[in-house]
Amino acid sequence: MKKRMLAASLVISGMALIAGPLTQTGQAAESATSAHAVQRAIVCTVNDDGVNFRGGPGPEYAVLGKVNKGQQLNHLETKGDWVKGDLVNGRTGVWIHTTYLDGC
Repeated sequence: MKKRMLAASLVISGMALIAGPLTQTGQAAESATSAHAVQRAIVCTVNDDGVNFRGGPGPEYAVLGKVNKGQQLNHLETKGDWVKGDLVNGRTGVWIHTTYLDGC
C-alpha cells in the first residue's frame, strides 16, 4: 500500500512540475501579445506646401524631395526636432522637421 501511495505521489508531483512551466509560458506569451496590441501607429500630417524631406535628421542631409500640406507620415523615430517616417503612399525612411508636422 505504501508503495502505491508513493508511486501516486511521484506521478502527481511530476505532472505538477510539467504543468507549471507550460502555464507560465502560456501566460508570458499572452502578456507579450497584449502589450504588442497596445502600441498604436502615430500618423503625422504635413502642415505646409513645399516641405523638404531629407535623408537624415538635419539640414546638412540631402533633400530627397518635397511634400505638400495634408501628406501623411507614419512616425518611426524622433531625433531632436526631426521625425523619421514613411510617407503614406510614398518614400520610406524620410526625415521632416517637426515645425512642418502636426500630430507627432
